[in-house]
Amino acid sequence: MPAVTVAIALDLGTTAIKAGLLSADGTLGGVVARAAPEVAVDGGRYESDALAYAATAEAVLSECLAQTTMRPPFGLCSQRSSFLIWERATGQPVTPLISWQDGRGAESCKVLRGKESVIRDLAGLPLAAYYLAPKLRVLLRAHPSWRERLVSGEWLLGTLDAFLIWRWTGGRHHLTDASMAARTLLMDIHSLQWSPVLCELFDVPRQVLPEIRPSTGWALQLENGLTLQASLSDQSAALVASIAAGQPEALVNLGTGGFVIRYLPRGRNAPDGYLQTLVWQDGAGQAHFAGEGTLNSIAAALAPYAVDACRAEDLARDAIFCLAEPSGLGAPYFRKDLGLMFSAPVERLPAQRVAVLLLEGIIFRVARILEDLHREFGIERVYLSGGLSGLPCLQQGIARCVPFALTYRLSQSDASLAGAARLAAGVTLADTRYAEKVEAGRAAPGLPEKYARWKVWLDGLLRA
Repeated sequence: MPAVTVAIALDLGTTAIKAGLLSADGTLGGVVARAAPEVAVDGGRYESDALAYAATAEAVLSECLAQTTMRPPFGLCSQRSSFLIWERATGQPVTPLISWQDGRGAESCKVLRGKESVIRDLAGLPLAAYYLAPKLRVLLRAHPSWRERLVSGEWLLGTLDAFLIWRWTGGRHHLTDASMAARTLLMDIHSLQWSPVLCELFDVPRQVLPEIRPSTGWALQLENGLTLQASLSDQSAALVASIAAGQPEALVNLGTGGFVIRYLPRGRNAPDGYLQTLVWQDGAGQAHFAGEGTLNSIAAALAPYAVDACRAEDLARDAIFCLAEPSGLGAPYFRKDLGLMFSAPVERLPAQRVAVLLLEGIIFRVARILEDLHREFGIERVYLSGGLSGLPCLQQGIARCVPFALTYRLSQSDASLAGAARLAAGVTLADTRYAEKVEAGRAAPGLPEKYARWKVWLDGLLRA
């Protein structure tokens, strides 16, 4: 008997666009994937063709729908902070799709550095070119006439989700959800509305921004016959699929970069230095927040090395310490001056030895974030996800160093798709969360002692 489809989801990724069908037993199947249009890089600019992206997304969704005769509830998740400006009358883009990776907002960050504490208090995020607001400020100042056209309503502005929702509703709805709005540096995460203070700081007219809705309960009819029930950011969707709110657990995702995240108890804030992430807002208006630590560009640090060959028993073989983030330490430190570095010269070491030191640097950063979150909120178990979490050396090293006994590796793929589908179907975390317990195994017994010495070394660097 064929599985009953309870939801369909679409994941608008940077490198791939995917759609899948959620079955009543909580499993995701019928996944269709295509490469996203190439992002052109020109200096610090990262841009792609918005119409080509829309066409690919629509083709992927159509191909996935062809596998079922049903029109189940639809869930959407999107890359955060990528945006564009388009004409209301024709739907034609005025700008390319400007990627979250685009760095032209650095000028705004430099100018507004003195306001960083105000921005962090309201947005829960650091002042960084990654987000929409710094880039948009530069664009509007470079093209003064654009502001007039946006304010008049002739042109529209929005993140990728807002553009596609507007397109799929025949231009009737200019919307985004709270989790996407929260990654613009323009939303007050306390009021869940666009902030007059932030809009003034970034010189963005508040009236040109999309309406903010909760992440679920949309019941929005699309022209393809689907009903959009849930829309949220891709990382938020992955979190929804991986860990449960109100439980003493955290998620570690290790991919291009890394993040360690735990839902915050009601009424609690993230510890100093950590991101306060608005994960999603439910249909009753309740916002679900998480505290988040980040690791920057770790895949780039590992790229030159054959890390698959690294063994857990090779850890803690010497006294050299490492930081493995080429673009600078992420949360809670935010130190651009402390990037990829070693405590002693490594030029004469074999490449495999250097690779192990880099993996130790990642293990220790993850363990320290988990220590902080455990001390603040209590964590009893952690789940590992992302491509790099498949390395046994990383898995076992983290299990050896964390301050609690339970470490698991999630075996589910396409977590963002699964999370968006579950919210569309009204299920926040399926009972079928497939995970395998990680044992410390043959990970070096001396690793915790080296981790303790690494913390002393790092603290010295931070004080210098």
